[in-house]
Amino acid sequence: MDDKNPDPDPRTTPGLEPGGSVPPGETPPAEGSTPDAGPEETHNPTTGWAKAPVFLIGVLVLVALVYFVARIWLQ
Repeated sequence: MDDKNPDPDPRTTPGLEPGGSVPPGETPPAEGSTPDAGPEETHNPTTGWAKAPVFLIGVLVLVALVYFVARIWLQ
């Protein structure tokens, strides 16, 4: 195994100013992001499906609560 540090030496790296900052003009121009690469998605039905699962979970929690309260009360 090599004991050398794999990172470049900042003293010999071109395009760095003292202290490690990058001078203006050394960075590439801004480019489009990944979401701009594909077609626009127009069908996204995620707003209405969550009501039923939340309601069912609430009913199950309520049934469990009633069960345990009745079990404690009737002992």
